[in-house]
Amino acid sequence: METYPPTSAIVLAGGQSRRLGHDKRRLRLWGEAGPVLLEHVVGLLGQVCDEVIAVLNDAPEWVSLPARLVPDAYADGGSLGGIYSGLRAAQYSYALVVACDMPFLNLDLLRTMLARPRDYDVLVPQALEAGATRNQLGLETLHAIYGQGCLAPMRATLDQGRRQIAAFFPQVRVATLAPDEVRRYDPLGRSFLNVNTPEQAADASAWLERGA
Repeated sequence: METYPPTSAIVLAGGQSRRLGHDKRRLRLWGEAGPVLLEHVVGLLGQVCDEVIAVLNDAPEWVSLPARLVPDAYADGGSLGGIYSGLRAAQYSYALVVACDMPFLNLDLLRTMLARPRDYDVLVPQALEAGATRNQLGLETLHAIYGQGCLAPMRATLDQGRRQIAAFFPQVRVATLAPDEVRRYDPLGRSFLNVNTPEQAADASAWLERGA
């Protein structure tokens, strides 16, 4: 039984998959009989959140997806624009945000984050390894919880033409999850791994096949 308030989930699914060469949302890492990657992520988040929102711009292609389909509010807003779009549409005041290409999400880690007292606007894990993230803060911003108190700072940041997610963090209350807390549930930090290249897709398939 969950011990945290109702929460929305937002899956960012509007990327172009340029490095992979084809739509990563449709990768079948679990074999032909299994779900595609986006279906897997949505299904998993449905186990821990009270609504699931998928931010994407080709809704007719995903009518059977068990999620609310929301378009990007900013045509060139990147991941920050996607988070803003989903959070603006969310039914609940806090939303768990992940990317659609994360096949190793860990339910216990997600539940631990969701159960933290909500005295923050952003709850974000610290990277397990230095230099593992795209931001200088070393934070896993695409595996985080955002409150609706972030909406106005996000919008102002986007309207300034800035797209880095952490750019608005100085304006809100940010809490972090320490690496030791992450390792308790996910010793290798695979929760944060993305599938962006054919090599990463092959590695993910191999790990899943071995049950690693």
